[in-house]
Amino acid sequence: MKKIALFIMSLLLFFVAAANAHGPVRQKAEEEITINAPAEKVWSLIKNYGDMSWHPGIKSTTVDNGNSKGSIRVLTLKDGGTITEELKKYDDKKMTFAYKITEMSTAKTITHAGAEEKVPVLPVDNYAASIEVEAKGAATVVSWKAGYYRAYMNNNPPEEMNEEAANSAVTAILKSGLENLKTLAEN
Repeated sequence: MKKIALFIMSLLLFFVAAANAHGPVRQKAEEEITINAPAEKVWSLIKNYGDMSWHPGIKSTTVDNGNSKGSIRVLTLKDGGTITEELKKYDDKKMTFAYKITEMSTAKTITHAGAEEKVPVLPVDNYAASIEVEAKGAATVVSWKAGYYRAYMNNNPPEEMNEEAANSAVTAILKSGLENLKTLAEN
């Protein structure tokens, strides 16, 4: 009987420790906008993987291999930071592409829990996203979906790299991009 009680206590201790040792949870963001313009016109504004002039937060873009899978683009942000992305899928007929962030510059360095931490220009890790353009009658619906983790992968993140910071930054990027795309396409 003592062995069973000891075994059960060991299991409980294991589960309590496991429950307290969780890291970040994958976050998701999705923004969608209806644009009063034909899908082909909207797609023509965003289909060139090497041209993000439609996004107000991007100063310039360089790309190494056009719209080919594996193509690497470097986005220079208006504030001077950089984000490097890799094209994972591209389908001109379906008017969609997917990409992931492979590298980012540091926005600032902070001290957290006694250690220096680099805060990336976008406070996320393992970010992947897709953009899809779909005709809806005479209008177009553009959907931009992203999945990511907060930038700080350990427990007890600093506020600059927690889920709230990640969600806020990603949502702002998606919304501002889609709103500007709508303005460009409808004019």
